[in-house]
Amino acid sequence: MKSRLVASAAISALVLLGATGCTFISPQATTIEYSASDGVNVSDKDGPIDVRNAFVVATEDGSVGNFVGALVNPTSDKATLTITVSGVEDDPLTVQVPAGKTISLGGDEEPLRIVGLDTMPGATVEIHFQSGDGAGTKTEVPVLDGSLPYYADLVPDMTESTPEPTPMPTDTAAPAPEN
Repeated sequence: MKSRLVASAAISALVLLGATGCTFISPQATTIEYSASDGVNVSDKDGPIDVRNAFVVATEDGSVGNFVGALVNPTSDKATLTITVSGVEDDPLTVQVPAGKTISLGGDEEPLRIVGLDTMPGATVEIHFQSGDGAGTKTEVPVLDGSLPYYADLVPDMTESTPEPTPMPTDTAAPAPEN
């Protein structure tokens, strides 16, 4: 009788272990961090500002783009974020973020314009984010287009980047009459 009881307990333990044992060796999906939207999240471990849902909305030819994202400053001091886009020769973009505030570029605030982007929608561009005294963080940021309705308003307006031609005076005076 005791051997049956021991065998029954052993079989029950094996069935229970077999049914639940895979949770011991498989990773829990709730512990894996990921960006839940189209953009990427960037945390500068040395700097005070975090960047959330960062992406670029570009023109069809990829020559001009708008940087979109939320800039979060959880500290009690204002901070400056410097954004350097790989391959763009203009000065880096800078944004002041007030203490304890979030700035939503492309939402509450105008997005940052990137001229000379040279990256087609569908690709990624390397961007360096730096705030505080740290070295900063480089990350690949997706470049999107305005084909989705909620991004259509974020496509750069090309009339802003193309200066109007300056009229040049021409020498069209008629020759003086001969007397």
